[in-house]
Amino acid sequence: MRLSRAFLPTLKETPAEAQIVSHRLMLRAGMIRQTAAGIYAWLPLGWRALQKVEQIVREEQDRAGAQEILMPTIQSADLWRQSGRYDAYGPEMLRIRDRHDREMLFGPTNEEVVTEIFRQFAKSYRDLPRNLYHIQWKFRDEVRPRFGVMRGREFLMKDAYSFDLTKEGAEHSYRQMFLAYLRTFARMGLKAIPMRADTGPIGGDLSHEFIILAETGESQVFVSQDLLDMDPLAEAPDYDADLAAAVGRWTSHYAATDEMHDPVAWEKLEASKRVSARGIEVGHIFYFGTKYSKPMELTVQAADGSTVHPEMGSYGIGVSRLVGAIIEANHDEAGIKWPDAVAPFRAAVLNLKNGDAACDALCDTIYRALGDEAVYDDRADRAGVKFADADLMGHPWQVIVGPRGAAANRVELKRRMTGERHEVSPEDALAKIKG
Repeated sequence: MRLSRAFLPTLKETPAEAQIVSHRLMLRAGMIRQTAAGIYAWLPLGWRALQKVEQIVREEQDRAGAQEILMPTIQSADLWRQSGRYDAYGPEMLRIRDRHDREMLFGPTNEEVVTEIFRQFAKSYRDLPRNLYHIQWKFRDEVRPRFGVMRGREFLMKDAYSFDLTKEGAEHSYRQMFLAYLRTFARMGLKAIPMRADTGPIGGDLSHEFIILAETGESQVFVSQDLLDMDPLAEAPDYDADLAAAVGRWTSHYAATDEMHDPVAWEKLEASKRVSARGIEVGHIFYFGTKYSKPMELTVQAADGSTVHPEMGSYGIGVSRLVGAIIEANHDEAGIKWPDAVAPFRAAVLNLKNGDAACDALCDTIYRALGDEAVYDDRADRAGVKFADADLMGHPWQVIVGPRGAAANRVELKRRMTGERHEVSPEDALAKIKG
């Protein structure tokens, strides 16, 4: 993308309504614009970051054996009455009527719809287990939307739903998702800590939140240093491993949000291992048994001929929220510091003297070699503006091309995450960026 042609409405001043870092930087970097309270349009730079996050989520769901579908945003109130949640859910649900005066709603979650879909398919134990997921826009009418995409009313969410014949099978599915979440967040450059959680309006008796630590986090969390020292990719093995043992290694250490905190157990932990910090929830998983299959009359025939209500679980990741959370965990005073895997563009090519034949030729060569993963700052602005915008937008690599270096076939390569700079050949710069 050439910046001279890009739709990239950056801001020098931060709008007054932006209260937290991610909101400020997403507005200033031209990633989003608010269209109504708690509702945002995603502009090209933000949309690319959102797509990168979404793809990692999708790949890890597929890897764990879940199958992707797409359910509707508008749902029938009758389904929610079958489950008993229509009147209980609260004012966060947007209730509407169609032209035939039928009661509908804009889905805040999809337990009822997926149960109805599966009810039409599943007849026997041979149809289990299954795990279905989709990535879809949701709406919850927050009483006070704030913090940009971190607590908006409309948001993109991955929600998955497992169906098993037995409680043991459901717990196995739960563990698969537990490990899939560890892998998902680790691939995004995040250390997400699983913490026992309240099940809330979803229901059930087993639940974990996945929390990343950030100074601007919305929750107070308490966690053992032992847990922080664990490597999610090393400690989240393939799904044919002993899942109970793998999950047990994560859940055997103390980790709790403020709501679930046990001061007595906390005091028993060695003082040097107590970490009290702020955290941001980026995922939540639930096992809730027959809470939905029973009232909605979802049954299958077991091997012995008996009739069984499948055991269910649900697994959510706030995809759009994750973009904000990643920024909260990776920034400095100059702007965003994207981890490589989720950066909208992997590198920025900065031409410090447009019109200089050597600079133009070298920048064009590097830009073409990097392809779709590069942004080329070919604007006629002064160098300071280009440096500031590159830092603000947070591209992991900056290739800085000036007339003196171009004449000698050298560039300056800057690593945004660390601030390190090195003068290298264009070939070495490309190798590092692509590597």
